[in-house]
Amino acid sequence: MCLVFAAQTCFAFGFEDVVKKASELSKQGYQAPESSLPESLSQLEYADYAQIQMKDDQALWQGEDLPFNLKFFHEGMHYNSAVTMHTIVDGKVQDLSFDPGDFDYGDLDIPEEDLEGLGFAGFKVTNAINDAEVMDEVMAFQGASYFRAVGRHQTYGTSGRGLAIDTALPSGEEFPAFREFWVVKPSPDSQYLTVFALLDSPSLTGAYRFVLRPGEDTVVDVSSRLFTRNAVEKLGIAPLTSMYLYGPAQPSDSLNYRPAIHDANGLLIHDGGGAGTNGSGDGESKDDGSKPGWTWRPLANPGQLMVNNQEVASLKGFGLLQRSHDFHDYEDLTDRYDRRPSVWVEPQGNWGKGKVELIQIPTPNETNDNIVAMWKPEGAVEAGEAFEFNYRMYWTTHEAKFHSPDLSWVDQTRRSRGEVRQDNLVRETDGSLAFIVDFKGPGLESLESDADITVETDIGDNGELVESRVEPNKAAGGWRMFLRVKRNNNGQPLDMRAFLKDGDQRLSETWYYRLPAND
Repeated sequence: MCLVFAAQTCFAFGFEDVVKKASELSKQGYQAPESSLPESLSQLEYADYAQIQMKDDQALWQGEDLPFNLKFFHEGMHYNSAVTMHTIVDGKVQDLSFDPGDFDYGDLDIPEEDLEGLGFAGFKVTNAINDAEVMDEVMAFQGASYFRAVGRHQTYGTSGRGLAIDTALPSGEEFPAFREFWVVKPSPDSQYLTVFALLDSPSLTGAYRFVLRPGEDTVVDVSSRLFTRNAVEKLGIAPLTSMYLYGPAQPSDSLNYRPAIHDANGLLIHDGGGAGTNGSGDGESKDDGSKPGWTWRPLANPGQLMVNNQEVASLKGFGLLQRSHDFHDYEDLTDRYDRRPSVWVEPQGNWGKGKVELIQIPTPNETNDNIVAMWKPEGAVEAGEAFEFNYRMYWTTHEAKFHSPDLSWVDQTRRSRGEVRQDNLVRETDGSLAFIVDFKGPGLESLESDADITVETDIGDNGELVESRVEPNKAAGGWRMFLRVKRNNNGQPLDMRAFLKDGDQRLSETWYYRLPAND
C-alpha cells in the first residue's frame, strides 16, 4: 500500500488504473470471494435486515457541505461477501474500513463477536434531489453487479446490472460481481459523482466508470472494458432487470383491488436499420426478418420461461418502460408503482450488429424480478478477448422524450374475451381473444376523425386473425385498435404484431405482443 500511495502522489488514480487492474486480473485464475457470515446475520429475513442502517451522522462526507454523501450497506441475509471500498481525494486513494459502531441495529440482538471482521455489502449515494434540506437516496450498488437509481420524486423500480452471463441457459447463470469500488470525492459545486468499479467472475473481468447526474431525470454514463478468461456462450451487455406480475394486458387470476402490479410494462427497442424479430416460447431463440424502426413489447408473466430475440443492425436504444404514471392505474398507496421510473439505455458509439434479448420468467408474486432485457453482440465470445461498451442510462418518468418524434406510441394494451354484439344488443363471446390497444402521439394528432386509418397485422403461424379495426378514441385522444384472434395450439405462444398506417405511410411504432402458452 505504501508504494501504491507514493506512486499516486505523482499520478492521479483514474479509470485507466482500474482497466489495468481488470486486464491483469483476467490473466490470473478466478478466486471466489470469501463468505463466512454467522447465522445471526445470514439467516435474517428482509424486514430484520432492513433494520440495520448506517447512522446519518456517520455518512461519508456528512457535514462537509458537499452535494453527495455515501452511506454503506451492512453484510447480512444473502449479501454475504464484502466489497472493498475506497475514496479518491485529490487523485489519491484512501481506504475505507468497516466499523459496527457506524450502524444502528434496531431491535436486533446481534452478538458483538459476530460483527468482527465484517465489511461493506455495497453503498448508496444521497443527494438533495427532492429538497434542498434533505439528502435522499439517488443511487445504490448492492449485490453482484446490480445497481439502481432514481430521478426526482421517483421510487426504486427497474435495476441495471454491470453484465449478464449465460442468463436463462440450461447450464445455469453466472453472476459477475463488483468486488472493489473507488468513489471520487466531489467538489462543493459538482453536479456529478464519479464511481469506478472492478468486476470479476469465473469467465471474465471488467473495469467500469459510472458518472451519476441526479435530476428530474437521473442520468448515468457508463464506460466499460471487459477482458475474458474463458469463452462465454451468452454475453449480455447493459442488462436491465425488472418485475411484471400482472396488468391490463394480462389480468390477475385472483381478485385484487390493484389494477396492475409491475415496475415496467414493456420493452421498447429502437433499431436504426436492418432488423429481425422473433423467438420461441421454450427457451430456444430463433430469428426472422422484419423492418427497422421502433418496436414496443408489452411484458408478460408467463407460465413457463419465455426467451426471444430481436435482431438489430444499428442499436439506437432500448429500455424497460413504465409507460403509465397515473396513480389510478395501480391504486397502491404503499409501493407506489406510479412512481417507478422507466430505464432507457442509449449506446455511445457504434455497437455493431447484435440482438436485444427479452427474458420473461414465471413469478407468483411481486418480490421476484422476472424480466431481463439486454444487448447481445453478434459473434462468438472467446477467451483472451477485450471489449469496450459505453452507454448512457436514463431513469425517467418522461417517456415521450424517448419515443419517435414522428410516430405514435402504444399508450395501453388491454386483453379481453372476444365478443360480438348481437342484434338484441347483447354481447356474446365467440371463442376468440381480444386485444384493445390505444395509440397516442404526433403520428395521429393531425388526422381527421374520418381518416382512412388501417391496421397492418401479422399473427404468425400459431393463430388466425378474426378481426382488426381502428377508430378514433374520442374520450382520451389518439386512436384505438381492436384485434380479435384465435390460437391454433394453446400449448404454444402466439406472436402478434400490428401497427397503424395511412395508405403507405406508417403512423405508429410496432406493437408486438407474445401471448404466453396456456394463458
